[in-house]
Amino acid sequence: MSTPRPGTPGALRECPHCKESILESATVCPACRHHVRYDDKTAAPMPEGHTPLHIEGSFRNPVSDLDWEYSLVVTIKNEQGKEIARKLIGVGALNPNEQRTFSLSVEMAPSTAKGSGKNRTRH
Repeated sequence: MSTPRPGTPGALRECPHCKESILESATVCPACRHHVRYDDKTAAPMPEGHTPLHIEGSFRNPVSDLDWEYSLVVTIKNEQGKEIARKLIGVGALNPNEQRTFSLSVEMAPSTAKGSGKNRTRH
């Protein structure tokens, strides 16, 4: 995995609040939702982002007298099917009659960095 230089699309930095790696262009940390940068109000407005993927689902313990364990894993693959990132998000257990709900969303917005204009994948 390549790390883009600061100031290029896909460049990362650390959130000062939760220490997660976030996009350098982010104004709000997607992990902890704290503001990490304030935009210049005199700058030209950016086109709005969108959420091209949002999935929410829940499951319940399938057997009333057994505990079940779960692991929530997210993977990202490129167009060739090569895995470029894999994260264990959380683990836990479901006691009888318990339920968990999970939500996954992908948020996209135009990059504010001045890139080279080449069609490259950044992760």
